[in-house]
Amino acid sequence: MTSSASDPVSYLTFWIAGEEYGIRVLQVREIIEYGEVTRVPSTPPWIRGVVNLRGSVLPVIDLAVKFGQPPSPVTRRTCIVVAEVAAESRLTVLGVLADAVSQVVDLGPAEIEPPPPFGTPVRVEFLLGLGRAQEKFILLLDTDRVLSADELLAARSSEEAAAADQEPPVTPGGAPAATPDPP
Repeated sequence: MTSSASDPVSYLTFWIAGEEYGIRVLQVREIIEYGEVTRVPSTPPWIRGVVNLRGSVLPVIDLAVKFGQPPSPVTRRTCIVVAEVAAESRLTVLGVLADAVSQVVDLGPAEIEPPPPFGTPVRVEFLLGLGRAQEKFILLLDTDRVLSADELLAARSSEEAAAADQEPPVTPGGAPAATPDPP
């Protein structure tokens, strides 16, 4: 079964800084509870840090900061939307910090308006459009643009830095350095 340009597309909607955003469900891997996020030095302020996702390092992006808002506060409803983003002809998995997940909506082409050149908290090139759901609009994110290649490189650097922090130090001869016994 193939889909056509007139078929509805499913979007996962979530809240960031009082605005409802949506990303294509096909880009979402899972939604996880917000847990311990480790800050990685020398990363951009919008990279909140990294989390351990079943043994893999997952960079967590705070889109509120990226969009010029204060950092997202952590509440009992805060979660991380794990999404796949295409960059440099490969998929990268990132976590997007969300104040709360809302719902999944199906939007057809007639329900998506082009982004306006004014009045949104997000740069227009980061939007696929505005999805009309009942009496409100949902800002539909173009995740491949919001998280551009340069930004993904910064995220990958944070993954590598976090992984290096977990490796034992090595002596000049290449052997693992002795670590002191805990007191």
